[in-house]
Amino acid sequence: MVFVSEKIKNEILEWIKVIAIALVAAFVITRFVRPTLVRGESMFPTLDENDYLVINRTAYKIGEPEHGDIIVFGTNLEQDDGKKKDLVKRVIAVEGDHIKIQDSKVYVNDKLIEEPYIHDNYTDGNIDITVPEGKVFAMGDNREDSLDSRYDQVGLIDEKDIMGEVVVRLFPFSKIGVVK
Repeated sequence: MVFVSEKIKNEILEWIKVIAIALVAAFVITRFVRPTLVRGESMFPTLDENDYLVINRTAYKIGEPEHGDIIVFGTNLEQDDGKKKDLVKRVIAVEGDHIKIQDSKVYVNDKLIEEPYIHDNYTDGNIDITVPEGKVFAMGDNREDSLDSRYDQVGLIDEKDIMGEVVVRLFPFSKIGVVK
């Protein structure tokens, strides 16, 4: 009789441990990382529609956005269901940088930047601004099909609206790995 109750007690303790570990893991995951799904072709060829990504939510709590980072940020744009739309774009310029887009070329601080990641090597628009404090300028890699900082609907991105930096693609499985 004592053996059975000891066995039940041990089983209950094991279940409590498993539940506690699951709760801690869930807290850590939701606090520090966030899954997101790519909608649209604005980041092609780097990302494809329906790529499942993980973003590091703490990246900009302990650091600053850098040139080339792929970020997820909130906007005032609305989806078909009325919810606010999150966008995935690449940081091109950070606060204090002078960005100029002219003749399909992108210059940051008067230097032509190399962008081997962009689709069709074409950037539309005429931009000539200095990025103010607390803001970043971001564009999609598929410049012909990207609503980004070049357009008034998105504009410069407030650093406080950045949800995190894209770090890993989880799906499709054939492309699993770090995203750059």
